[in-house]
Amino acid sequence: MAEQINPFEMAQKQFDAVAKQLKLDPGVAEVLRWPMREYAFRIPVRMDDGSLKVFQGFRVQHNDARGPNKGGIRFASDETLDTVRALATWMTWKCAVADIPLGGGKGGIIVDPSTLSTREKEELCRGWVRAMWRNIGPRNDVPAPDVGTTPQMMGWMMDEYSRLVGQYTPGVVTGKPLGGGGSLGRTEATGYGVIYTVREAMKHLKMDSKKSVAAIQGFGNVAQYAAIGFVEILGGKVACVSCYDRHEKKAFTYSRKDGIDPRFLLSIVDEYGTIDKKKAQDAGYIIEDGDAWITKEADVLIPAAKEGTVNADTTKKMSSRVKLVAEGANGPSTPEADEFFKKNNIFVIPDFLCNAGGVTTSYFESVQNDMNFYWTKDEVLEKLDTKMTQAFNDVLDMAVKEKVYMRDAAYMVAISRVVKAMELRGWLNAGW
Repeated sequence: MAEQINPFEMAQKQFDAVAKQLKLDPGVAEVLRWPMREYAFRIPVRMDDGSLKVFQGFRVQHNDARGPNKGGIRFASDETLDTVRALATWMTWKCAVADIPLGGGKGGIIVDPSTLSTREKEELCRGWVRAMWRNIGPRNDVPAPDVGTTPQMMGWMMDEYSRLVGQYTPGVVTGKPLGGGGSLGRTEATGYGVIYTVREAMKHLKMDSKKSVAAIQGFGNVAQYAAIGFVEILGGKVACVSCYDRHEKKAFTYSRKDGIDPRFLLSIVDEYGTIDKKKAQDAGYIIEDGDAWITKEADVLIPAAKEGTVNADTTKKMSSRVKLVAEGANGPSTPEADEFFKKNNIFVIPDFLCNAGGVTTSYFESVQNDMNFYWTKDEVLEKLDTKMTQAFNDVLDMAVKEKVYMRDAAYMVAISRVVKAMELRGWLNAGW
């Protein structure tokens, strides 16, 4: 049994290893190991049954040297401050590696959103903003959706902030609904961004995408569009997806011999990413244990669920056929998994490069909000493809030049950019 993963300790361990390789000043390294600001607060909500319930909320701002903090708000029953710290830290590196002018932030509430009514969710969203509105905004910290949150929730948050500051402020959050300040292409962005980096990795590895098979963990937004993109953009086959079933409180793997149809599965999934088991079975899908996804005969693994799921235990179940791991989730692979990948010559597209499509398109959304002029979906996805391709090649060039692992190369690119911004702003001279 794998020990409990602390994602922040994992994020710090990854950073420390690269800081040594970069010969980073110990003081600068200490600044970057920790978030600059952390907020913890309580949100009282009057429930539908008349009771008053108090929820724990968080917001962490890791580093804003390159621009406003940016990062999602996660509603999850297992949310912790260390999880939020880790995700905020990874967001700093993600924005830097994608070369967009933003820093890293993350937020959350300890709650299972599927247990709330629509009104209760709205009250919780507005309560989060009332607790944080003085410390967020288009020029200092811009939240977005994450696990358990939706575009509609972002619309409520934007409205609450606009009420509090007394002016329409669409740029305070991203991932908003279309017609409410949202951007075309945002729904597909993270999953398609994964596929753009997979395409570039396949070119480097001389893999034929049309003859390739992928196994995907998760079936939330990222996994949904990664699956669609693997089939429709790359012409490959997806052997399976896994899915957490909120009714049975466990994960299942869904597969078909001739490959899954991601558009069909998307048509039978609820807003929390739970696939309708009966409809899937009626359509000929085989349903197995949630960990079965990693055992499939596949060339590409795309972990797109939660932190630490590819670890010392699960890597033992991997097929020897796997050549490429594309990290659609944040922090899915532990340091032990990294050692396994290195030993077995498996190419890895690290999370904060691989899944940067979401924050990149959130940045595009902010730009459109500022202009009050909106691009077509094709324009958004074309700009996203350009950004993701450049980011991948910057990291690959670093990996080849320094003869280092791709995750280390991504950190090298990102950390160097953040430190440069801190130097240019004078932060490293006399403190700030």
